[in-house]
Amino acid sequence: MIKFGDFELYSASDGLFKLDGGAMFGVVPKALWNKTNPANEMNRIQLGLHCLLIKSGAELILVDTGVGGGYDEKFLNIFEIDQSAGNLIQNLQNFGFEPEDITKVILTHLHFDHAGGNCTESASGERIATFPNATYYFQSGELEYAKSPDPRSSASYMARNWRPLEKNGQLQLLHGDEEICPGVSVAVTGGHTEFHQIVKIKSQGKTACFLADLAPTNSHIKTPYVMGYDLFPKVTMEQKERVLKQALQENWLLLFEHAPFTKAAHLNEEEGKLKLKKVDF
Repeated sequence: MIKFGDFELYSASDGLFKLDGGAMFGVVPKALWNKTNPANEMNRIQLGLHCLLIKSGAELILVDTGVGGGYDEKFLNIFEIDQSAGNLIQNLQNFGFEPEDITKVILTHLHFDHAGGNCTESASGERIATFPNATYYFQSGELEYAKSPDPRSSASYMARNWRPLEKNGQLQLLHGDEEICPGVSVAVTGGHTEFHQIVKIKSQGKTACFLADLAPTNSHIKTPYVMGYDLFPKVTMEQKERVLKQALQENWLLLFEHAPFTKAAHLNEEEGKLKLKKVDF
């Protein structure tokens, strides 16, 4: 846990998974990215599923919900999902919180590795909200696209992750940058998806930023290190440069969702190159 001004920040893991290294680094040659993110025999690299829990007074806000569960063996093998050290719910309980305690869920976008824990199966086999007392916040445009994605993106969107919430009236659809509660806001960056958003936490003159897939790991702070999954890579590069420039100037705490080891860091510049100073989280 990090005490951050008036907030408490917790890194709530939903386990580990793996994706193709080439897809994660796009046009960057394997000879470069393999030094920092070594691939296995299937060319897959280790990634984290680090959700963010924000505690502020009576508000308990969860940012992204990980990959969740309820998948078949084929799916588990393809993504090498490993929750042996605990899933999101178990880790929330380790912090002393229950799913019923969550008041708000902010989703950066609706890909399965960010929204897979939104819902779970009841004893009767019905999909229900994992966080029954929470309102779920994400961009209206993201939902519309998720309902009718292009063939390239269709495997990343699963209606089971939002349809029960829509049915129950638990969605709060956003239309651009908005403050969710005092000190916690979202900013649309696009890039990875057209309506991808990051989350900012501001308190007592300090700012933390949950980068989600704008910079999924600490290795992605370099401008051209852009995922092959990104629908708008040029936008990703432009937005990443803008956000990281401000982060450097204002000494933001950067939070990485998919980095296997570096969950949080401050940004420094040495001899014209961006460097990260890891923060224990």
